Amino acid sequence: MSNQTNQETRQWGSRFGYLMVAAGAAIGLGNIWRFPYLAYQGGGGVFLVVYIIVVALIGHPMVQMETAIGRYTGKDTVSAFQRINKKWGFAGWMANVCTLMINMYYVVVGGWVAKYAFQYLISGDFGSDKQAYYDNFTSSTVEPIVWAMIILVFVSVMLYFGITNTVEKLAKVMMPLLFVLLIICGIWALAVNDNAIAGVKYYLLPDFSKFSFTTFAQAATQVLFSVGIGWGLYETLGANIPKQNNLKSDAIMVSVFDTAAAILAGFVVVPSAFSGGVDIQSAGPSLVFNVMTDIFEKLPGGRIIGVCFFLAILFAVLSSLFSFFEISIRTFEDNKHMGRRNATILTAVIIGIGNIVTSLGFGLLSGVKLPWVDANGLNFLGIYDWLDTFTAYLLMPIGCILVCVFIAKVWGFKNYEKEVTNNGKFGHITLYDKILTVAVVPFFMIVILLTLFGFLK
Repeated sequence: MSNQTNQETRQWGSRFGYLMVAAGAAIGLGNIWRFPYLAYQGGGGVFLVVYIIVVALIGHPMVQMETAIGRYTGKDTVSAFQRINKKWGFAGWMANVCTLMINMYYVVVGGWVAKYAFQYLISGDFGSDKQAYYDNFTSSTVEPIVWAMIILVFVSVMLYFGITNTVEKLAKVMMPLLFVLLIICGIWALAVNDNAIAGVKYYLLPDFSKFSFTTFAQAATQVLFSVGIGWGLYETLGANIPKQNNLKSDAIMVSVFDTAAAILAGFVVVPSAFSGGVDIQSAGPSLVFNVMTDIFEKLPGGRIIGVCFFLAILFAVLSSLFSFFEISIRTFEDNKHMGRRNATILTAVIIGIGNIVTSLGFGLLSGVKLPWVDANGLNFLGIYDWLDTFTAYLLMPIGCILVCVFIAKVWGFKNYEKEVTNNGKFGHITLYDKILTVAVVPFFMIVILLTLFGFLK
């Protein structure tokens, strides 16, 4: 088969632009919203150590493998697999299902971020009880859905008209700004909070007595969710990468940016929660909203920084969603020949229905529980928890295993090496790379699956 790289798709304007867009796709709610409370629940320092190791061993190689598939074919996720082997389209479809289901709750939480950014703009007043404000808002029937629909419509309209160049330009500004704001908040958290040092020690110093397979599974699945591997993201982004880009170094940079954002977010939130007496264990998804609003309330000029912080997170959410939506839009557009308009509308309708159900799951439908079977028998999970478990703990690990098998057995390391290294210009695929693909990544994914179904604790 002749190499179809990028003949049918627009290329990124610069390597830095691509890296910022890829970082924008990876850096989002997973880093700033999800990572801090999982880090605390997973034992603080030991979770952080495991997370960094997992990023190095599976994050970087998976980004590299998925990007290579995308650049080689220059097409949507399903067609990318099919162009190399017609029988493998199912791997792309599974990635699309996973992405659509993630968007069903990602957009909802993105709506929460937009609400908080708006509240800072109009008053900055969240009352004396930040948890009560959060609970009242997220459990209400109408308002969270309205904010989710605003996010959904904005992303869909922008993608309909094609804003690749605009996203690239904005990412060059907003991603560095997000890092600057996280650093400022981290310094302030240490300066004004008396008990913050205890939180820093808990967060940075590992206590390996707290390690368990559950800790490992939580850290590993957070890598899958945060970096964005196992569900078609980098096949889609890779379709636009110029041939001259070094995929090996690009994959490392994306993984480093994403990990740095997660670590910084945890450095801000966990020590601040310690000093503020926030019950992180029970706070869960509400943690970042409660802690950050409390920090900004005590900070001179806190309202202005709060506006900037939540707007920066909002852009991180939007830049992620542009890429997340594009996975399914391009599949419907290219693989099913629906045209851009119909593909965008179909994607938005599917996600929108899921958004409404998921949002109501925090309030009106909070009593609805969905079945989940593991080694302990039949369990029941809330709508958000079920979607999160099904995507992050089941579909993503299976997706990573499929990519590894595809690279090693279907495409072959020789063809893979030609694409990654540009026919040897950027080195070679080493024995270490091959071991990660055929042994380490699949082994880690199997551990996640065994932990998910209760066979490992």
